[in-house]
Amino acid sequence: MTLETIDIVIIVGYAIALLGIALFVSREPAGHDKNTEDYFLAGRALPWWAIGASLIASNISAEQIIGQSGQGFAVGVAIAAYEWQAAIVLIIVAKYFLPIFLKRKIYTMPQFLEQRYGDGVKNLMSVFWVALYTAVNLTTVLWLGGLAVQSLTGWGIMYCMMSLAGFAALYSLYGGLKAVALTDIIQVVILVLGGLAITWFALDALPADGAIAGFGYLMGEMPGHFEMILEPDHPAYNDLPGIWTLLGGLWVLHFSYWGFNQYIIQRALGAENLGEAQKGLAFAAFLKILVPFIVVVPGIAAVILAQQGVLDGAALAEKSDRTYGELMAFAPAGLRGLVFAALIAAVVSSLASMMNSISTIFTMDIYKAARPDQGDHHYVTVGRIAAFSAMAVALVLARPFIGGFESGFQTVQEYTGFIAPGIVVVFLLGFFDKKANAMGAFTALIGSLVVNIALKFGMPDVPFIIRIWFVFLGALVAAAVVSRATAAPDEERTVKLSDIAFATSTLFNTLAAMTVAMLVGLYVWLW
Repeated sequence: MTLETIDIVIIVGYAIALLGIALFVSREPAGHDKNTEDYFLAGRALPWWAIGASLIASNISAEQIIGQSGQGFAVGVAIAAYEWQAAIVLIIVAKYFLPIFLKRKIYTMPQFLEQRYGDGVKNLMSVFWVALYTAVNLTTVLWLGGLAVQSLTGWGIMYCMMSLAGFAALYSLYGGLKAVALTDIIQVVILVLGGLAITWFALDALPADGAIAGFGYLMGEMPGHFEMILEPDHPAYNDLPGIWTLLGGLWVLHFSYWGFNQYIIQRALGAENLGEAQKGLAFAAFLKILVPFIVVVPGIAAVILAQQGVLDGAALAEKSDRTYGELMAFAPAGLRGLVFAALIAAVVSSLASMMNSISTIFTMDIYKAARPDQGDHHYVTVGRIAAFSAMAVALVLARPFIGGFESGFQTVQEYTGFIAPGIVVVFLLGFFDKKANAMGAFTALIGSLVVNIALKFGMPDVPFIIRIWFVFLGALVAAAVVSRATAAPDEERTVKLSDIAFATSTLFNTLAAMTVAMLVGLYVWLW
């Protein structure tokens, strides 16, 4: 056990404050019961700063902190492509996709698919998303978070996962999206402070004069770990295939995750209005630039610290996902508590967000379709039961599904990549192609899954990011051809772009321009 009294005080103080604030913001006026809009969309009253903070807190989970820190140790800054390219995608989603979603006043992504393609496509994707969030996303966050807690406390992995799951359930099951989104503001502050603290400490521990000099020393000693574009002979090329990270399937993964993923986009659907939603996504894009500096750089520093014998190099070489846990255990008392609280913040925020998204899709798209005449109180109760059940299933599946893989982060990317091309095709054609119909959508979704699996085993040496890109192009053409070869959709199902305002505010445009300029500078510097 490496936690000291001051660490425990910090962690307990954080937990009590978070629960207290969650209960406070979730309270309802006397005589008012939570309806479905209150519970699943925070009453459509979220301001931009809450949306942006909640997006980042939900995204920066154990998958990022543990997984990307481990990839920083094994590969280097090239893994930052997952963060920095996401910033561009967030800006595009805010400007071109959000106006369509908010115009239709939808609760969920399957609801849009129902309006555009009909019940069949909606039902297929509802079941898929509930299964994916439960069997892949929840399990990954639980497992990687449990590993880090185990590194610091010495508890059994199942006990660590159960503690994280229980803490997330305490405030999210009662308060719904409002409790999740507003407490995420606190989570982001703790995440950034804790992440910067561990980065500063790791750099300061290097043989240089202070943390800033330590960063220069690290770049000088590990030049191969500061290259964004990997060469074909690099051991990690199959996961991050050089220029293809800029030209290929990584964009498909990003658009699937940031544009059409209930777990993420639900915050924007709960916005006060379109302008607030767009500013929230632009704020999140700006924050994404910081993420590699607080999760990837410490992983790179851990390479030198392991070489010096400060960290257990053998354990890290065997499983790089242990990197962040080793860094936490190495941190001094007090800082250890802050970093541990930051990790808990990351994990429980993501768990709470996933639980809320699972309950929203299951209740509004699956259960309500089967039992449409129930009251709002009934649906809220069903949502809570669905969220709790999903967490229980994830606890059982975490070890067999994720525990045996070398990198939890890359495993999640490949799993989601099986269907991501089809998802992106269905939404893009749904937005911009009036001839796209249900048969075309089924062709893209089912074809994407089948072809991806066939290529995975038939051409195992092709990097999955390249594979995803070509599957996307094939699904796009196939869906368009099938749609034109079959009956056209009803006119009322198509998206009338002429009725939608795509103009954005000065603040949004300024944040977008700043974000793009910084990203260009980073890629030029680290190419």
